[in-house]
Amino acid sequence: QVRVVESGGGLVQTGGSLRLSCAASGSIFSINTMGWYRQAPGKQRELLASMTSSGSTNYADSVKGRFTISRDNAKDTAYLQMNSLKPEDTAVYYCNAKGVRTPQTWNLEVWGQGTLVTVSS
Repeated sequence: QVRVVESGGGLVQTGGSLRLSCAASGSIFSINTMGWYRQAPGKQRELLASMTSSGSTNYADSVKGRFTISRDNAKDTAYLQMNSLKPEDTAVYYCNAKGVRTPQTWNLEVWGQGTLVTVSS
């Protein structure tokens, strides 16, 4: 069974920084894409940033220049460095792993349970 667990959320003031971590565990051969999403109250879940195993990245316009995604393929982990945080960044942040290869499957998708980020004004 593959699990994805986020950590690093919390309360931060406007202009501050946080670093989220995402750790995948289980019988994993490889993970194609790891991404970060968020969902604010009353809004749809949105993709913020993703990174393939080869290092290609994709960012939402709303976070470009402020957030940076990184990965450690050997540890099946991903990170999201968030700088210049704004109150509108307040949301539950989710990690997603796509194209997970295991002994049983080659294209599993797994979501984490989410971590809350609150930015105070």
